[in-house]
Amino acid sequence: MKTKNQNADFLHVGEKLLAWYKNHGRDLPFRKTNDPYKIWICEIIFQQTRIEQGLNHYRNFIQRFPDVQTLAHAETDEVLLYWKGLGYYSRALNLHKAALQIINDFNGVFPSAHQDILQLKGVGKYTAAAISSICFGKKIAAVDGNFYRVLSRVFADDFDVSHAKAFDYFSELAVKMMPEKEAGHFNEAMMDLGSEICKPKNPVCIYCPLNEACLAFNLGKIPLFPVKTKKVKPTDLELTYYFVEYKDQFLIKQRQVDFIWKKLYEFPTEIPVVFEKLISGQKKISHKLTHKNLTIHLYKVTLHSKKMFDDFATQEQFSAITYEDSHQKSFPKPLENYLFSLFEGE
Repeated sequence: MKTKNQNADFLHVGEKLLAWYKNHGRDLPFRKTNDPYKIWICEIIFQQTRIEQGLNHYRNFIQRFPDVQTLAHAETDEVLLYWKGLGYYSRALNLHKAALQIINDFNGVFPSAHQDILQLKGVGKYTAAAISSICFGKKIAAVDGNFYRVLSRVFADDFDVSHAKAFDYFSELAVKMMPEKEAGHFNEAMMDLGSEICKPKNPVCIYCPLNEACLAFNLGKIPLFPVKTKKVKPTDLELTYYFVEYKDQFLIKQRQVDFIWKKLYEFPTEIPVVFEKLISGQKKISHKLTHKNLTIHLYKVTLHSKKMFDDFATQEQFSAITYEDSHQKSFPKPLENYLFSLFEGE
């Protein structure tokens, strides 16, 4: 049984939210444009990155790839390089593929139809809704975790946000609150309210523009919302790497496997038996991904024979690189941290 307020004046609540946003909305560079390309880039960057952490990455990415054409014609390695530090590198690969889609399928013009935007690689319902509303004025709710949290609390709604139909359910609720021709601003207002006021923990309800209308607040039940019953249990995964070096060079190869770190560079994962006697260091690293707990065993192998080094590299198709040149490659974060500890951190 849902406890939402059946008599709520949805539109009035939406107008109060917009009034608050016009006075308190965050001053962000991508809010000064309606360019769908730039909005697309910012939405992908900030999906899993806090605003304050990602702003410089956004500026640098846009400076280097100012439009779809530049991004589409760039090398994959360079796109990954400009994504360095953001993690979730599959997002960068999808951006690159989607840019090529726009060139090939839409004559280089960012599509304006919502269904066409949804067809772009890596673009889900949230991102398509954000672009459609902000850039093209479509009355579509950009439902994300902020929406689930705010709407669940305002209406004391116990609809399970982990349910497959949660997006559609809360979209319908949000659209009822949207003032006409203000969909973009409404979506941005909801994002700001969820990020700055209606936080997952310790929300500052006293400053919330919707506190008078918020059922969960008035009933003293904020901690009970949103309702989420389905949680993905992370799996454990062990990886082994060998840092094989000769003088100032070490060996790397680009990953091709899909399940994690696709197209990033890594060290050898196996070595000849004769190399095992040359192991000069060992390190164990714990690293968390969204649904995986990694344990990485790293062994340092120091070779004194150039022939042995070159033969292994040729046989197994590794590239030899210096630490200085490695800055132009993108590595998984734990391997990047290991390199830093070897060459600069110790």
